[in-house]
Amino acid sequence: MDEFIKYKIIDHIAWITMKRNPSNAFNIEFLDEILNTLKIASKDKDVRVIIIESDINKIFSAGLDLNLLLNKSGLEIREFLKRLYIDLWDVQYNMGKPTIASINGAARGGGMTLAISCDIIIASEKASFGYPEINLGLLPAIHFTHLPKVVGRYKAFDLLFSGRTFYSDEALMLGLISREVSSTEIKKKINEIAINLSKKSSTAMSLGRAAFLRTNDLDYRRGVANAVEDFCNAAITPDAQEGLKAFVEKRQPVWK
Repeated sequence: MDEFIKYKIIDHIAWITMKRNPSNAFNIEFLDEILNTLKIASKDKDVRVIIIESDINKIFSAGLDLNLLLNKSGLEIREFLKRLYIDLWDVQYNMGKPTIASINGAARGGGMTLAISCDIIIASEKASFGYPEINLGLLPAIHFTHLPKVVGRYKAFDLLFSGRTFYSDEALMLGLISREVSSTEIKKKINEIAINLSKKSSTAMSLGRAAFLRTNDLDYRRGVANAVEDFCNAAITPDAQEGLKAFVEKRQPVWK
């Protein structure tokens, strides 16, 4: 693996550690590396559980690299979103083994998309969450399909359209994460969870996970294509481009 990912296998557990400074923001190369690493872990018969974590202090992932969106055409943006929305979902859906997101810092936008693609989300008290796209004139489109099913329609609208930051205690109460653990214990606790899962029948785990995803996620998969279109339609508007420029220039946007 190259500079953006550290990959290691210990006791049948694959650790995928993101380390793209300064914030694990997704560009095409970084996302391709994540997808390729997930595929490697999926095909490795020695791997029974996959963990995705960050090696950057206080950050899981800040989401999309804004250079992907500034002054780009709908076709260019769509090429990236295909990876983040469609390819990521397909890789996870066909993984055949459980995946765990370890969040010990900020998860925003596309970082939330990566986290919810996993089967289990473990967060520390230092984790924070948010859907800031609306503040930039963008849409957190993929989460329109996912979030209302998890937290309910009205709470989802609040989170998605306020763009506010929230923390592990609220995320746990809403059912958006699986467990909240101490930041000093998160690696140990996740390893314990992974070891427990790795000891199950790999055949039962693969068949059971596939049945679980078929039962729960088919509507989500159908919504992915719409999410790509919704995001692209918003991203190329003058307001979105102004919001992105304002963020880069550290000023308030002037909406048209």
